[in-house]
Amino acid sequence: MENVLSRRAVNRATLARQLLLDKAEMPVIDAVEHLAGLQAQTPHTWYVGLWSRLHGFRGESAAGPLGERELVRAALMRGTIHLVSARDCLALRPLVQPMIERATMTTFGRRLAGVDPVRLAAAARAHLAERPLTFAALGRLLAEEWPDHDPHALGQGARAWLTLVQVPPRGLWGRSGPVAHTTAESWLGPAGDVHAMTPQTMVLRYLAAFGPASVQDVQQWSGLTRLTEVMTGLDLAEFRTEDGGRLFDLPGAPRPGPDVPAPARFLYDYDNLLRSHADRSRVITDAYYAQNYDPHGWAVSSFLIDGFTAGDWRVTRQGRTSVLTLRPYSPLPDPDADDLTKEGARLLNFLAPGDAHDIRFAAPRSVTGE
Repeated sequence: MENVLSRRAVNRATLARQLLLDKAEMPVIDAVEHLAGLQAQTPHTWYVGLWSRLHGFRGESAAGPLGERELVRAALMRGTIHLVSARDCLALRPLVQPMIERATMTTFGRRLAGVDPVRLAAAARAHLAERPLTFAALGRLLAEEWPDHDPHALGQGARAWLTLVQVPPRGLWGRSGPVAHTTAESWLGPAGDVHAMTPQTMVLRYLAAFGPASVQDVQQWSGLTRLTEVMTGLDLAEFRTEDGGRLFDLPGAPRPGPDVPAPARFLYDYDNLLRSHADRSRVITDAYYAQNYDPHGWAVSSFLIDGFTAGDWRVTRQGRTSVLTLRPYSPLPDPDADDLTKEGARLLNFLAPGDAHDIRFAAPRSVTGE
């Protein structure tokens, strides 16, 4: 008889892997590697993702390794910017490279017609070896050699055919700077003994961070396809969901019971917990979808109650006061509201330690059709 995992059991297992049931005591680089990276196209919001997962986390705990080139921000899974360790950047990029090239050519292929990828990569590498550049500046320089082509498309071609990293000060805690890039080779040095990650290793890393999961879940997170044979060829535990779906997992991975308490947690706008499964019902509720968030607008930051999405949050500054506004999808029971408020106070101490603080509950947003 196959083992069946309820939705709550899958939820608790995923939260445990994501360090969201109990905040972890581990070095930042180890945590980033355990999580298989954090989506990080915004310069700073991902710091909340680490704060929600690690005991005693401070912004400098990640800014230091980022400035020291032990952590980097580069285009990887799904072609999006991720914060990863230097060694994971070098190992993961060759694996996802074909996907990034295909996605780039789908969007920019016509505008890059006639451009030799090898020549473009060599020219871009030479320019970036002199100094980090924004894509706009790089595109203008490349257009001197390809004057009949769109500079923006040329810059995106360089992004596809070279492994580029965003360089500090952009991304450093409390700092700002241009969206400038250089090559991973220039920034990190030769790959040395770091070898390209295999699909099998990638799947194992994913399951350690996001499991249990289906083939479609892994493909959603990575942007890769045709992983069925990879997963069925590994020595994995197998489960069924309540509706008959097939899940794979690491045999010895933690799978807490469905009734294990899940404390209130704050997720940042691009938190991978909400973006790394084809079936997101393990965390995302119908009430979340009922908000009709604009998929083309600013991503919202969510909070979890009992392990599931229960509302959104934002911090604004009014004079010398930082205001945390909490908007639950429905009225919260007093114990949940108290738990959320206490965690919110800790969040404000992290984000704005020098300000006065105020926490406000907003009424649920009116949803069309209600």
